[in-house]
Amino acid sequence: MNFYSHHGCYEEERNVGTNFKVDLIIEYDSSLAEESDRIEDAVSYLDLYQLVRKEMVVPSHLLENVAKRILDTIHESFPMVLSSHIKVTKLAPPLGGDIRNVSIEIERKYN
Repeated sequence: MNFYSHHGCYEEERNVGTNFKVDLIIEYDSSLAEESDRIEDAVSYLDLYQLVRKEMVVPSHLLENVAKRILDTIHESFPMVLSSHIKVTKLAPPLGGDIRNVSIEIERKYN
């Protein structure tokens, strides 16, 4: 998922914004959806995208905070999720050098 957002420790980063990429992997028991072929029995990737998009609009200083908020929202919205893995990447961060991107990854397992 690609977004233009305003995350960063420095005021200029938050004012100007930059491009971000979010990779998300979730695990859940999909057996009901496999049999029923009904979106209501699945974790919809459209719903996941909308949750991620909503969180990406809220400025944060750290990518760690963005990733945590996204995973918390997913877990609250989809209690059937057993585990989740997210990678949030800031593309071309303004760090004064030739840096393609910086990323943070978080993985969670739920009971």
